[in-house]
Amino acid sequence: MMRKLAALLIAALTAAVVLPSVASAQKGGGRGLIGSGDRGGGDRGGGDRGGGFRGGGMMGLGIGLATGIIASQPPAGAQPTGEKPKRQSSGSRNSRGGSGGGGSGVPPSGERRMVPDEVVITLSNNISPQTINAIRTRHRLTQLDSQQIALLNSTVYRWRIPDRRSVATVVRALEGDNRVASAQPNYLFSLQQTPAEAKTDLTVAIPPRYGDPAQYALAKMRLQDAHRIAKGGEIRVAVIDSGIDPEQPELAGALIGSFDTLKSAFTPHSHGTAIAALIAAHSRLMGSAPDARILGVRAFDPTGGGAEATTFNIVRGLDWSVAQNARIVNMSFAGPADPMIHRSLEAANKKGIVLIAAAGNAGEKSPPLYPAAEPSVIAVGATDASDNLFKASNRGRHIALAAPGVYILVAVPNGGYEISSGTSYSAAEVSGIAALMLQRKQDLSPAAVREVLLKTAKDLGKKGRDDDFGAGLADAYRAVTELPGALVSDAVPPK
Repeated sequence: MMRKLAALLIAALTAAVVLPSVASAQKGGGRGLIGSGDRGGGDRGGGDRGGGFRGGGMMGLGIGLATGIIASQPPAGAQPTGEKPKRQSSGSRNSRGGSGGGGSGVPPSGERRMVPDEVVITLSNNISPQTINAIRTRHRLTQLDSQQIALLNSTVYRWRIPDRRSVATVVRALEGDNRVASAQPNYLFSLQQTPAEAKTDLTVAIPPRYGDPAQYALAKMRLQDAHRIAKGGEIRVAVIDSGIDPEQPELAGALIGSFDTLKSAFTPHSHGTAIAALIAAHSRLMGSAPDARILGVRAFDPTGGGAEATTFNIVRGLDWSVAQNARIVNMSFAGPADPMIHRSLEAANKKGIVLIAAAGNAGEKSPPLYPAAEPSVIAVGATDASDNLFKASNRGRHIALAAPGVYILVAVPNGGYEISSGTSYSAAEVSGIAALMLQRKQDLSPAAVREVLLKTAKDLGKKGRDDDFGAGLADAYRAVTELPGALVSDAVPPK
């Protein structure tokens, strides 16, 4: 008799607890033990319907026969419902680049665009030397460099992995250390130009004219008309690139400051010189903003034929550019999603700085490249003289607009010129147009600059916005004459 009473009591207690719990979960109550559906959830582990654990169903339910209490056992690694993920805020630990969502700094599987034996971390500015040394010793690392970064309100450290541990292994270990604000690989980025298609001898004098006859981009973007209204007057454009030749006649008086992040001897390089001149040339060639002022950041090392830059040096260059009151930052390079660069760009954007980047030269099948795919950045693709898309130009929903980038006549070191192609050049042209806009209306926000550039672009390809051309081909004249709040009387009608 006693056994039957005990069995009935256990059954009653079990039913009293299980049934309400199941019913609550099925209604999407957000804190039920059984999670499924498609609303919310986010980083909390389970379905997207307001919480629970990933996978739903009855997994993890256990019945305590002795007490009649239901216990929930989540899958390994799941975040308990209602408990906030730890240290996921932007600007602190584990903030991811790209879409801006939270996450780990551990590199994705298969990612190889990084320095193979280095990590970069952020620590509080007021952390003691003893604590820094303790972190370094605990994780068996060798300090290479450090710099306080105002944009991040932190100090960034570059540390070497002296043994054969992988970058991913070390980043995971550092993320488990509560003293470390963030950790990630020292990613690598590449300049976005193709090899020069042809060397051009331009030593023979030609009659004075607007720019060079080979500069078809001037007419395509209606720059001559735009320059009757604005030429970029003193607007500061930071160019994060390779070494700019200060002696190139096209840049006479334009380069007003420079910052060298590299420890190697300075060598002028064709890419950085070309990008600066596409913005501010005013001799044989005509830049898109000939009166703009260039802040040159040497972050890309051309040693070995190529030219690459690291997370550490790009972030340093961004920070310096902001300190020098740059209004625009041109980034004619591309690489992987980078959490630290993401946070730096977001901070710069909030300070009112216009960020412009090359879409990338990886072609139609490439995934998005960064920093172009960052939400705060204006991504620029490339077109040719017939308004066809450059075959190597990246595509995607993040592409804002396009500009000429095929067979572009550019200035190079030692007073030379060459013809080359790439989205690098398209980005530089749009950076110059942004300088024209800011000259006319200096309080334009980055969002307003983007909006006007897209609204005034010439539609190409499919009607309306598309993943190839974005909003279309940049139109400098319309961009400077259709600014919100600008005086119509300022505009000089085109000839």
